Amino acid sequence: MNQQVLEAKKQQVEEIKAKIQSAKSIVLIDYMGLTVAQDTAFRKELRENGVDYGVLKNRLVKIAFNELGYTQFDEALNGPTAVAFSSTDAVAPAKYIVKNIKALNKMKTKCGMVEGEFMDEAGLKQIAEIPSKDVLLAKMLGSMQSPISKLARCLSMIAEGKSAQA
Repeated sequence: MNQQVLEAKKQQVEEIKAKIQSAKSIVLIDYMGLTVAQDTAFRKELRENGVDYGVLKNRLVKIAFNELGYTQFDEALNGPTAVAFSSTDAVAPAKYIVKNIKALNKMKTKCGMVEGEFMDEAGLKQIAEIPSKDVLLAKMLGSMQSPISKLARCLSMIAEGKSAQA
């Protein structure tokens, strides 16, 4: 093999390893069956939600995972495979991929990793059902504000009641 080609492949493996190490989540997908228009829309949605998605050579991805000590992905790295990485949101890749699989009735999740933990297809589907970070924060904030607002209304009514009697 040409030395230049070998060096280029080593560089690609290092880039993949860097993506794996910085990712909060990774999803491997069998992307077959998509039309060009569907694939373009799918890629756009992922990109808009901070997900890095691409078709990578199985052999290079397998080498990268193995060098990092992850051998659970070996079986999934056969046939057509696309990889989605997110370094900002642990739920985003699974959420948008599962949503598109349901909508298009095409593609298939193979497996993935969330926060360093291997997930099979069923685990990714469970992760996809978790509300987004923003939704969870809004719910938490609403829960925290509810008792305070009830107390404020109660105190306001007491104050109004006292001033009405005075």
